[in-house]
Amino acid sequence: VQLQAFGGGLVQAGGFLRLSCAVTGSLFSHDVMGWYRQAPGKERELVAISTLGDFTNYAASVKGRFTISRDNAKNTLELQMNRLKPEDTAVYYCISTINGKPYFGQGTLVTVSS
Repeated sequence: VQLQAFGGGLVQAGGFLRLSCAVTGSLFSHDVMGWYRQAPGKERELVAISTLGDFTNYAASVKGRFTISRDNAKNTLELQMNRLKPEDTAVYYCISTINGKPYFGQGTLVTVSS
């Protein structure tokens, strides 16, 4: 199973970005999928999750600004990030589980300038 995140970049505060995570195989085999991030000098933070039952959950720091979704046609996990803040600056990674076994993808850097 391979996951590859892309879509990061430099954006001004208040702007938006859309991250995508390309996944091998059908998304229907991935029980729980999510995004986490890690900023320099900070602990890893789980940002958002999506389950096969269409349950989603978000970290308090991004709730109302970020939206996680699955594109089953493209086999991608998406993260729409709106009203970005400098504190959202981090490397963003996608994660997925199949039958409870986790798989991690390479990250994509998001930099939000003030």
